[in-house]
Amino acid sequence: MIRTAIIAAMPGELKPLVHGWRHEKRNRLSGSNVDLWRWRFDAGEWIAASAGAGQNAATRALAEVEKDGPVASVLSVGWAGALSEAYLCGHAYHVSGVIDTLTGERFKASPFLPLRPKEDARAGHPDLWLATSPKVADANEKQRLATAYRAGLVDMEAAAIARLAAMRGVAFHCIKGVSDGFGDQLPDFNRFLTREGQFQTLRFTVFALFHPGYWPALKQMGENSKKAAQSMAEAILELLDPQETIRKRNGYPDHRR
Repeated sequence: MIRTAIIAAMPGELKPLVHGWRHEKRNRLSGSNVDLWRWRFDAGEWIAASAGAGQNAATRALAEVEKDGPVASVLSVGWAGALSEAYLCGHAYHVSGVIDTLTGERFKASPFLPLRPKEDARAGHPDLWLATSPKVADANEKQRLATAYRAGLVDMEAAAIARLAAMRGVAFHCIKGVSDGFGDQLPDFNRFLTREGQFQTLRFTVFALFHPGYWPALKQMGENSKKAAQSMAEAILELLDPQETIRKRNGYPDHRR
């Protein structure tokens, strides 16, 4: 069986993609949980996993996938912040390389050849690099990262997945959806992340209720994130099954529902 791992930080990043897939939650002794979604077809399996934000969480997610067997390829997917006005909120992009800002390491992603290059906005950025940061980047940090690394996007997980794929000698792809723009003024989300990378939704909701100045930006970010998740689902399926042969032959669920 050929297995493909799709690693994200949060379940919401995967929601449009994994509609109709079999879901499983694994509880770890450390108190951190990993969500897994599987879809099996005639010759293989696509398995998505999320364990929280950050490189350690991404490593845990891939480890859970590999408990059931080796993978032939790995995708790092999820929301990212724009480091340039060129990358539009709500859109998904194929990343050509990842930079670990902690170590300076650079990892090239496997090439992606879209079916419709003139129609697909994702194909218009062949030299898009993503910076993986140890924290959620605010507007000032985004400006610093853009200058220091000449990257177009920032996330917290991709470098770990790129490194693990290189160690295993398997293909690595990275697809990111833009949830927040280059100059967006948002709360400090780092305050609401646990050591395991879990987002404390209740704490953040209480905070937001008492800070109405952030409401318009948060509403816009929510809308951007929903659109970006849908765009990522389409990009992932185009990468995994460009002619829709696998999906048609195996009765794939409608991911647009």
